[in-house]
Amino acid sequence: MSTPVAFILKGYPRLSETFIAQEILALEKCGLDIRLYSLRHPTEHRRHPIHDEISAVPHYLPEYLYQEPLRVALAWKALRRKPGYRSARNIWLRDLRRDPSANRVRRFGQALVLAHQLPGDVRWIHAHFLHTPASVARYAAHILDLPWSCSAHAKDIWTSPQWELKEKLDDCRWLATCTRFNAKYLSALASDPKRVELVYHGLDFSRFLPPDNHPQGRDGSQKDKPVRLICVGRAVHKKGHAGFLTALAKLPKDLNWCLELVGGGELLPTLKDQAKRLGLSDRIIWAGALPQDDVLARYRSADLFVLNSRIAGDGDRDGLPNVLMEAQSQRLACLSTNVSAIAELIEHNVTGILVAADDSDALAKSLESLIINPALRHSLAEAALQRVHSQFDFRTGIDQLAERFNVDQLAE
Repeated sequence: MSTPVAFILKGYPRLSETFIAQEILALEKCGLDIRLYSLRHPTEHRRHPIHDEISAVPHYLPEYLYQEPLRVALAWKALRRKPGYRSARNIWLRDLRRDPSANRVRRFGQALVLAHQLPGDVRWIHAHFLHTPASVARYAAHILDLPWSCSAHAKDIWTSPQWELKEKLDDCRWLATCTRFNAKYLSALASDPKRVELVYHGLDFSRFLPPDNHPQGRDGSQKDKPVRLICVGRAVHKKGHAGFLTALAKLPKDLNWCLELVGGGELLPTLKDQAKRLGLSDRIIWAGALPQDDVLARYRSADLFVLNSRIAGDGDRDGLPNVLMEAQSQRLACLSTNVSAIAELIEHNVTGILVAADDSDALAKSLESLIINPALRHSLAEAALQRVHSQFDFRTGIDQLAERFNVDQLAE
């Protein structure tokens, strides 16, 4: 058995982070002894089947320090004389001067509790996400004089200041990131670019078996057979749902389509109001957040997957959304935007269609073209299915991580 590693997560379990659950389960199967620590309690009642297959039991740090002051106080009392405490405190105080926020204070309190409660046999700390979880992991690692590493994804990179990214990159043992776009940016910030490694998430295709066939005949001409559009993504600005609705409103009125939008999120009420104003409400199903099996069933009954990704005002953006790979694995044509790393998956006019972000006219034009042309959808879907299987098998990334964690690679 491997040396135990503590995985620090922002929240667990989460329906929107199946790629993390997939990684944890696969690394457990490689023999990695993972201990899960979450900064937040789950907020969703549903969970994916894969969460029930994971052996590691999550432990929860104080979500807000005022709710559990005794845990924080006991941790501080037990750790304040440790040799590494002064180093961790000095790093935190330097960070706090540049980021004088309650969140920054909370990170140090959570790190104290983590360092206090971490079992003695854990000799490595790994954070998923380079912002809050990496801060907690870094402070705790210094207190305990342990190495730490990180997996960086999207929001955590693009909403963090460069000074913080640089210092974390110079402090961690190594960092894995899930797109070439991310890797290029982070490598340029690191004093040692070799610490940054590209590790695509990929898909476990045993869980995403393609359907034998796919409904391809609908072309928007028949009212009783509308073309079925699907979008899977949280209702947040970077997913571009508002622009998607605007584009839908620009389609010819006699074109027959319907949309199922899967995902929860803070912007749902605003989006529903927008759909009502645009006269689209009777064509849209707001499915909310769903477990993976239910999402798969919806992919298989749809004709076209659409994700209108964009760069939000705070810099947040998608990396390489797993939902695009999932849709392609189900013989589903995809229409998306040329943002961030999406072009690493979708080759325009070959394995999907890409338009510029924040261009509702271009999106509407491509939507109309794909709705009325089932043969084009079929061609794109078949090419995408072949490419996602050949280049985005999750086992490649798991083998890379297993080597980093010094465990056996995933068996075939």
